[in-house]
Amino acid sequence: MQSPIYLDAHATTPVDPRVAEVVLRMMTEDFGNAASVQHEFGNVAQRAVEQSRELIAGAIGAKPRELVFTSGATESNNLAIRGLIERADDSRKKIVGLITEHKAVLDPLARAARRGFEVQTVGIQGADCPRPGVVDLDELRAAVTDETLLVCAMLANNEIGVIQPIQAIAEICHQRGALLFCDAVQALGKIPINLADLGVDLASFSAHKLYGPQGVGALFVRRGVSLTAQVDGGGHERGARSGTLNVPGIAGFGKAVEICQQEMPMESKRLSVLRDQLLAGLCERLHGVFLNGPPLDAKCDDGSLLRLPHNLNCSFAGVDGDALMAAIRPLAVSSGSACTTSDPRPSHVISALGRNDELTRAGLRFGLGRFNTKAETEQAIEIVANAVTRLRTMRG
Repeated sequence: MQSPIYLDAHATTPVDPRVAEVVLRMMTEDFGNAASVQHEFGNVAQRAVEQSRELIAGAIGAKPRELVFTSGATESNNLAIRGLIERADDSRKKIVGLITEHKAVLDPLARAARRGFEVQTVGIQGADCPRPGVVDLDELRAAVTDETLLVCAMLANNEIGVIQPIQAIAEICHQRGALLFCDAVQALGKIPINLADLGVDLASFSAHKLYGPQGVGALFVRRGVSLTAQVDGGGHERGARSGTLNVPGIAGFGKAVEICQQEMPMESKRLSVLRDQLLAGLCERLHGVFLNGPPLDAKCDDGSLLRLPHNLNCSFAGVDGDALMAAIRPLAVSSGSACTTSDPRPSHVISALGRNDELTRAGLRFGLGRFNTKAETEQAIEIVANAVTRLRTMRG
């Protein structure tokens, strides 16, 4: 039986051994409670937390005090959205979000709607447009009014890898006095980020997407923005999020970010080459391959990437999506977000591009990672091409 090949780095990544070494040390040697500052064990833990806070803040263009550690991006998203709406007054009762947001953003927005907020989603450019997946700025501009409290715009999409024009979105928000929240989970460690330059007010992050441990994340809260805490009991994180800090996880998070910052240029170049070879190989072996999201070489107006360097999302015409996933079992890829696999509906992101249901269901998301090799991408081409050819033959 063929050994499995992991190409699902958008769902999670393996912990880098250099990170695991830090986590293990914090679990077995420097294991103190960061709130127990009366003795050296606690002081060591607290210093580790603050060192990570400084490392992560430096990587995103923030001040250390603007970071709140959480259990992950889902908690960060909920703290940002729910913590803000609980402080809102009646003059701002509208929230705007991109139609392609993650479910961990869309579900809190649905809760806000049940609490009386007007929630409006804006569309993206379709598959036949020059920049598929990019927000329609004219539609966004029309949606953001003087009554808008918050705009939610994912920095880099978890399915099609598109990088949104966040600076332009921020300008639209701030002209109307609205705040901008970015789910930046897929971007950290993959592309340069400077939240101050971008004009972001709130942003969420998660360690396990960048070779850190699962179960730890952070929320950036720009100085001057106030949130209502969603977890009470002890006043940790300056009252923003109570609970004993996950010191090993936080230390690992900081180490993971430090490694990413050091290795990002070379890693991005290597993975984009593998990604491009993967698509070329699939198109050479198969007809009816549809790229979802921006062209691989697409650039923003400032010359920066329009797509994450390790992301590839393709739909395959003439096959059933469920049958395709079953037929490529040795290959670990996704047909959508890892957080929506229990939802039988097709990907809302691919649907937003204008793909029909059949193509949407027959889409595969490839997420290449630090430890993938050229040989693995060649095997992936072989597995997918053989499966699609076999399924088309059986169907036809």
